Formats: sequence, structure tokens, C-alpha cells
Amino acid sequence: MKNNIWDVIVIGGGPAGMMAAGRAAELGRSILLLEKNQDLGKKLLMTGGGRCNLMNNKKSIRELALSYKGSDQFLMSAFSQFDAVKTLEFFNSRGMKTKEEEYGRIFPISDRSQTVLNVMEKYMEKGGVEIKTKAAVKGVSFDKENKIFTVQLKNGEVFNARSCVVATGGISHPETGSSGEGFDWLEKMGHKIIKTDASLVPVAIKDGWVKKVAGLTLNDIKLTVFLDGKKQFIQKGKILFTHFGISGPTVLNMSKDIGELLHSGEVIIKLDLFPGLDLGALKNDLQKILVAESNKKIKNSLSALVPVALVPEILEMAKIDGETADHSVRHEDRMKLVKYMKEITMRVEGLLGPDKAIVSSGGVALDEVNFKTMESRVVPRLFIVGDTLNINRPSGGYSLQLCWTTGYIAGSNA
Repeated sequence: MKNNIWDVIVIGGGPAGMMAAGRAAELGRSILLLEKNQDLGKKLLMTGGGRCNLMNNKKSIRELALSYKGSDQFLMSAFSQFDAVKTLEFFNSRGMKTKEEEYGRIFPISDRSQTVLNVMEKYMEKGGVEIKTKAAVKGVSFDKENKIFTVQLKNGEVFNARSCVVATGGISHPETGSSGEGFDWLEKMGHKIIKTDASLVPVAIKDGWVKKVAGLTLNDIKLTVFLDGKKQFIQKGKILFTHFGISGPTVLNMSKDIGELLHSGEVIIKLDLFPGLDLGALKNDLQKILVAESNKKIKNSLSALVPVALVPEILEMAKIDGETADHSVRHEDRMKLVKYMKEITMRVEGLLGPDKAIVSSGGVALDEVNFKTMESRVVPRLFIVGDTLNINRPSGGYSLQLCWTTGYIAGSNA
């Protein structure tokens, strides 16, 4: 710091902010990081259920960019500088061992988000980043004549810098500090803010049976979404039943589209437990079980096909007495069982709010940011990173990848 002016002030101690601060310090700049919470990385510690899905292992830059629908043309230049390969190398070279799970998701081998946070804290410590916690920012202004940023805290403290990185995130999980105030400062400085909303959100279901199977996870299923009885789109993957409805990567990635449909009418999701089998093939499988275990009760035999927790629910939907012996299950009842295994109806009540959202949609308009440097095209030496940008991120490590990439580039140029 020279003449009480920092080279760079980073606002926000989340993943993007820590990466920006660490990278800028690595290049010899004086850095002040302001974090409103008592500790850094509050939201980071929550990611991946506390395990931290830190990225997705897409080695192709184009394939990685295309995962961010509608934003790929902006992200190509960013990922060409710091992609998934370089992100993995960044963490592995700092002693953090990783593992790959389904759908290319990368986790620390420790299965602890704290491991990722430790790497980032050591990265900043090595560069000499000064960190000020419990530092809630009231406002940010830019003196065009002197080209100096002034950051005022709510407690009255004032700091000045030649560059400023805004890494305040969106509105998801406001209890972690992501309450959206960064958008107010950026708007006052001339930026256009696309309306923010919760994105990647669990879906609430009206049907009571869903609560009864809370905790059940199903893999390789198919979900078909209908609006007022008309098919809209299909997704395949994994589903998790909860006490309020459904979640899991597949559901989260559908949630934004479901939310938009809810404005137009009744939304129903139909669950296919066996997308790889048609009705005839599934009927044959069921018939084989009923013949092989003819003296057993249907409530006990059906678990050979579907999870135990779902058996009573499917029998109830089909209005079949679970005490019925397999040899006494009528042909029309067998057909009903097959139908429900291929088409379980779930009536959508709505989406959960920002407090349950993994990430939020909306943010700073992308054409107002130079993605080669992450510098604002509106205010010179202002850098905007991570979830503050109007980029839709699918579930599976993509939100954190965006933070690592944009934070690294901003830190390299701030």
C-alpha cells in the first residue's frame, strides 16, 4: 500500500474473491480483501453438501463453455486462459488430492469443503493479502479524475484503491452474505443489472407420498415436464426425494425452466423409473418375478424391481392390496403396476426460495464486461467476477469453475 492507497481492494471473500486476491498478490500487488462475515468461505463450505464439488472435469474448452447456455461466446476467451485442466492443476499442485465422481464432478479426496478453503487461505497468506472480516460495505464510488476507488464500510471506515474487484455473488443463500447489495453499487456506477432470481433450486411437490420417501435417491431415471397437459421437455439423470419435494442435479438443472412454466399454468412432472425399457419389456420382467415367486405377497416381490420405499406408494397409486399373492395379481393390475413404474405423476407446487437456491440467475449484463480481463467496460479498473455476472450455471461444479476462472483472470489484470 502506497500513500494509504491499496493496489487492489477485493469485495467478497467467496471463491472468486479469494482467487482474485491470491492471484493479484502473487503478482506483487498490495491487496485488501473485505469480507462481511466473521469468517471467509461461508458459502464455499456449504457446497456439495459440505464436500465441495469444486469443478467439472471437462477438458475441452469449447465443451466447457457450451455448458453455460447462452454465455459460451463470452466465456471462450476466459476459459482459454484458465480452464478445468488448469483449475485441477492449481489445486493438485498445492497438495490437495482430488477424485472424479459421476458426471465429471471433481471433489477433494478428503470429502471436506474445508480442504478447499485451506488451499485458498494459504494461497492468499503466501502473497501477503490483508484480510478484513466483519467488513460490511455500505457503498463504492469511483473518482474519475484521480482514478481512485473509495470503499466505505457501514461502520464508517473508508479505504481507497487503484483497482476494485467486486465478488459479492448473487442472492442465493442470503444467510451466507449473498444478499445482492453489490448489484446496487454496480448499478449506481452505471452498470445494467439483469433481474436476479433464484436458480438451480429444489422443486416443491404437492403430492403427499413424496414426503414419505424422503431421502430416497434414484439414478438413471427420466423426467418429463408437462404444462397444462402438453409435453414441454425431458431430462434424464438422478433425483433425490426430500421432505418438501424433489432435488438432485437433474432437478436443479430443470428448475429455472420449470419456474418459468409455472407462470403459465399447471406444471406436472412424470417420473419414468425404467427409461431403457418399454411397457412390454417391463411387463415381461414383472411377469417373470410373479411367476418365480408365485406364493409370495406382491408387496414383497415388487421390491425386486423398485426401491423398497416406493413399493407401498406404487401399490397405493395402482389401488392394489399389498397382501395379494403374486399368483392372484390380475392382468389389469399388472398393467397398472407397469404403467405407474413408467409414469409416476408429481404435481409441482413451486420452487423453493433464494435461501435454498444453489446459485441465482441474473446479474451484470455480460456485454458490459471484457472477458479477456474481467474489467468493466463502463468503469475503468473495476473488475466483476463469479456469481455477480449474469451467467446461468448448471449443477455439477460449474458455478465454482466460473468463480475460479473469472477470479484468476481478474487477479491477473487488476
